[in-house]
Amino acid sequence: MFQDIKAAIFDMDGTLTDSMWVWEKIDIDYLKKRNIPVPKNLSESIAHLTFEESAQYFKNKFNLKDNIKTIMDEWNNMAYYEYVHNVKLKNGALDFLMLLKNKGIKLGLATSNCDMLLKIALKNNGIYDIFDCITTSDEVNKSKEFPDIYLLCAERLNISPKHCIVFEDILPAIRGAKSAGMRVVGVHDMSAKNQKKEIIKNADFYILEYNELIKAV
Repeated sequence: MFQDIKAAIFDMDGTLTDSMWVWEKIDIDYLKKRNIPVPKNLSESIAHLTFEESAQYFKNKFNLKDNIKTIMDEWNNMAYYEYVHNVKLKNGALDFLMLLKNKGIKLGLATSNCDMLLKIALKNNGIYDIFDCITTSDEVNKSKEFPDIYLLCAERLNISPKHCIVFEDILPAIRGAKSAGMRVVGVHDMSAKNQKKEIIKNADFYILEYNELIKAV
């Protein structure tokens, strides 16, 4: 799996951190506050979007009067407490990151989350400084179904896409990373359980926990 791999690029929410539940809770609480019914599969519909695109999706779909910035600010405020106190790494993630680092493999982060929350999550879990590069979807103005965020991360790492392996938890992002010419590991997350069959089909590998990969590096 790691033959010729010189860089590993990780998504954060749902891949490195057990945090998708935060956003599912925010979606529900935000809409309930406005007496708006929560559509089925809402989380799946927006999981691959940039933060701003998600806000635009909400504004259009639910005919919200607030502007995009106001929506995003409210979401960030709702998420802040959980990211400070309750967002933790997935099982085996820290050991796996350290193993890759010790093997000389460069580490990149490619996330749709905002700068404030990603810093909180990474610093609280002691892994902020482990990454050689951090890239956000807002920097490329495209969602993760496109290859742009992964290509930018690889460029900053100064590693050819063919020597990169990406870790993602949702189907559109896995397809986006594949279209960048990179190998992809699908990481199990309950928020994407309905996509599991297609994720396994599209990813090069699929894992339930990072401990499965310790011997592969």
